[in-house]
Amino acid sequence: MSLIVKICGLSTPETLDVALDAGADMVGFVFFSPSPRHLSLELGRELGKRAKGRAIKVALTVDADDATLANIVEALAPDILQLHGKETVARLRDIKQAFGLPVMKAIAVETAADLAALPGYAAVADRILFDARAPREATRPGGLGAVFDWHVLEKLDLKLPFMVSGGLNAGNVAEAVRVTRAGGVDISSGVERAAGVKDPELIRAFIRAARATEELMVR
Repeated sequence: MSLIVKICGLSTPETLDVALDAGADMVGFVFFSPSPRHLSLELGRELGKRAKGRAIKVALTVDADDATLANIVEALAPDILQLHGKETVARLRDIKQAFGLPVMKAIAVETAADLAALPGYAAVADRILFDARAPREATRPGGLGAVFDWHVLEKLDLKLPFMVSGGLNAGNVAEAVRVTRAGGVDISSGVERAAGVKDPELIRAFIRAARATEELMVR
């Protein structure tokens, strides 16, 4: 099974094209105002049209209400909703029912105890994303470049597809996949030269490294 590579937080036509041309399977768009990668609905609409049919479009939201989600869905026409806040299992179920879209739930990880809520989410979500837990003082839950202890996931028995995120880069993605056996990797700040500013060469290098990891998995 091939490794899914997601480039998240894309915010310009130029860097979106780089990610698509380099072979990203998923492209993520952030709709959360505290983030330096936050998109307006207008720009989301433009980028969504540009990505259509070329990769899976992911809308990242944080504890968004139905009205906000409706506006995002109308503008971006995403293929999947990434819920990166404190959404409950019941909220996931309601969102799936209301919008008829697959959902990917982000779970913040620091220790094995953080996996306690996993069975409930796994029963409803279509995909799980394990990300590093943000520091208490952080203004947003992800995109901070922090790495968590991948060994927490080492003996994970999860039937659902899952991805890992948090502090990944071209140099450590192979080890992350080896330890976690994740089916996908997700990167944002690791392909930036400044917060919210994607670097084309870093995007290409990460996707190359992820594809090389994939080849090792097959052997």
